[in-house]
Amino acid sequence: MSIDLGIIRNLALGLALGILSIVSAHAESPTSDHITIQAQRKVWKGDLDDMIKRRVVRVLIPYNKTLYFLDKDGQQRGLMYDMMTAFEQDLNKQVAVKHLKVQFIFVPTSRDQLIPELLAGRGDIIAADLTITPERQKLIDFSIPIASGIKEVIVTSANAPSITNLEDLSGKTVFVNPSTSYAENLKLLNTKFHKEKKAPIIIKNAPGTFETEDILEMVNANLVPITVSDLYLARFWKGIFPNLHIHEDISLHQDGSVAFGFRKHSPELKKALDAFTEKNKIGSSFGNQKLQTYLKSLKWVKNATNPADLKKFHTLAKTFQKYSDQYHIDWLLMTAQGYQESRLDQNKKSKVGAIGVMQIMPATGKELKVGDINSVDNNINGGVKYIRYLIDQYYSKEQMTDLNKVLFAFAAYNAGPTRVSQLRAEAQKRGLNPNIWFDNVERIAAERIGSETVQYVSNIYKYSVAYKLVTELPSKPKLTK
Repeated sequence: MSIDLGIIRNLALGLALGILSIVSAHAESPTSDHITIQAQRKVWKGDLDDMIKRRVVRVLIPYNKTLYFLDKDGQQRGLMYDMMTAFEQDLNKQVAVKHLKVQFIFVPTSRDQLIPELLAGRGDIIAADLTITPERQKLIDFSIPIASGIKEVIVTSANAPSITNLEDLSGKTVFVNPSTSYAENLKLLNTKFHKEKKAPIIIKNAPGTFETEDILEMVNANLVPITVSDLYLARFWKGIFPNLHIHEDISLHQDGSVAFGFRKHSPELKKALDAFTEKNKIGSSFGNQKLQTYLKSLKWVKNATNPADLKKFHTLAKTFQKYSDQYHIDWLLMTAQGYQESRLDQNKKSKVGAIGVMQIMPATGKELKVGDINSVDNNINGGVKYIRYLIDQYYSKEQMTDLNKVLFAFAAYNAGPTRVSQLRAEAQKRGLNPNIWFDNVERIAAERIGSETVQYVSNIYKYSVAYKLVTELPSKPKLTK
């Protein structure tokens, strides 16, 4: 069964980020032996002298568009990748035993799991934007700060309500990852509002796979109205997401510090990290470096909730609900796919002849036996039916959640089921869960076939989250004609 996806096939390799000039030359030719995506099973503890004996320093790191990510063919990128490879060079100039390697261990869970992994001995350093807090200091030690004086600021979309101070957040919806300090500080502000008898902030939890950068992307596209970000992150991504409104004078929290984390009782490792960080921390040498951004043509998420597109969403909602119920698929996910394919435009026709909301080829429409796909009802029927076909054919018997079955079907719709099967097999060999798309098979897809399928599935999921927020509004937003 063939189907035209109606999307550009030649999206580039991904997003590369600002680089410290002191390590940019090294980052241009990363060595593949730095990386392990699989969870580290061996348990090692001890100070730097033990790491020198093993000739490896294991760095626990989240997969993140700023800190660490993979381009096609396994090219490693990101700020923490650059810093830790420079740390490797620094160590090899100092220690008696040469060929000491930094090994990056991507933890395919929420960043809450980084500290337990460290304490269990499955890593030696946490390289993330980890804020020093009293609670964390009870568990682990920190280097001197990579960055100090960090402000958590309010960031809004172009269509967000006016915000002039923190009190204006009363009764407003704010979208954040629940595992971040942002969520905790919003809860503290709600405690203050409660005492003052003000309406609380409506804190909407982003899925655990959403990093700050993902949420800023959604704010830029007006998919969500308000979020919180570290100021330096918001400023950096403002260069890529121009529609962000950064309220630098509205601070949820000030004077935060971000540092490398490591196990207690590691004085030699602390000494080495402190010496390195002092030379390279943000605000000193970093602050004087030019942040370079070399973007490829990624298909960033669009504004699915602008008035015109929301009108189409509400117009087609019952049709998507009808066929999604018939084929037992989440209707918001299917609507989101329709938006990704055509912006919910039945009049759209691709250069190769794909038709309508779901961008179905005429021959495929005949195979699906849904009637004339020039009819929006039949077109949506065909698109949903085809996703059901992919699920039944390839994923119905797999140990997956219903959500993951649909996500894998989207990936197969885009890259082909045979290719996705190969990606799942490789994920399993490398210690990732072949039955989970985000942060697992998704990572192999980024490495092997580039950004297209990763961005395709990611966009659909973000649209579905935005549509869910829309359906949870007390009343439908007023639509312009």
